[in-house]
Amino acid sequence: MLVIVAPGQGAQTPGFLSPWLEIPEFRDRISAWSEIAGLDLIAYGTTADADEIRDTAVAQPLLVAAALASFEVLGLTPDLVAGHSVGELAAAAIAGVMSTEQALALVRERGKAMAKAAAVTETGMLAVLGGAEDEVLAAVDKHGLTPANNNGAGQIVAGGTLERLDAFKADPPAKARLIPLSVAGAFHTAHMAPAVDHLRQAAAEITPGDPAVRLLSNADGAVVATGAEFLERLINQVANPVRWDACMATMAAEGVTAMIELLPGGTLTGLARRGLPGVKTVALKTPDNLDAAREVLK
Repeated sequence: MLVIVAPGQGAQTPGFLSPWLEIPEFRDRISAWSEIAGLDLIAYGTTADADEIRDTAVAQPLLVAAALASFEVLGLTPDLVAGHSVGELAAAAIAGVMSTEQALALVRERGKAMAKAAAVTETGMLAVLGGAEDEVLAAVDKHGLTPANNNGAGQIVAGGTLERLDAFKADPPAKARLIPLSVAGAFHTAHMAPAVDHLRQAAAEITPGDPAVRLLSNADGAVVATGAEFLERLINQVANPVRWDACMATMAAEGVTAMIELLPGGTLTGLARRGLPGVKTVALKTPDNLDAAREVLK
């Protein structure tokens, strides 16, 4: 059983689109989608530096476009599909909840709204690696932070104000390693509440279709049966924690045997190697990975 997954913000690196643009179909897609995104996605994916593509309003459309273009080039139909954070928009398009064009228009608005919300208060995110999960969650709560991502495999991301993050760093949970994340704000926390209203307005014109492929939700790892429910979950997810641990638990329960992570791959397959032992994984980083991905079920 094959699951295809789309990565979230932070997976982008300078120049990651460059080798893919040698594929005419891929280049044509990215070029056409630049108009919908209101961004020169080719420039951002090839010549822009790390600071430029860290901008939330840039990173989110760039990631969704890259994932969807690599999915089209890959040419496989999954049994299950999921996306991490903004990757849920790519997953929604793959499953048929919305068109690719609708997903790109919606992620454009999502990125702008989250960037605006992040500018209201100085906030950030901190990855917590290792430690006992209950102790980590207790420490996060003690310092008034939110477990914005529970990624499984011993990785939890805390989000909140810089002041509270500093206090957390001074009093970390036992046997845990803390890594500050280079993000614009505390995504998937209450600080993103203003972006929820904006996204709901932007999504009002979409009449969602029901998933043609089994589609997992970041909210709780559930397989969502209707497009209307998934769209509502996707909107609310902006200000609520990502439960990738629950998504991986569902993958295991569903009997997943192989995972392909769309461009720019690496993060989610890395989690799967620890959280889904025995599952074959392929991350699409360059076009050289396409053959291995197409052979992953053999």
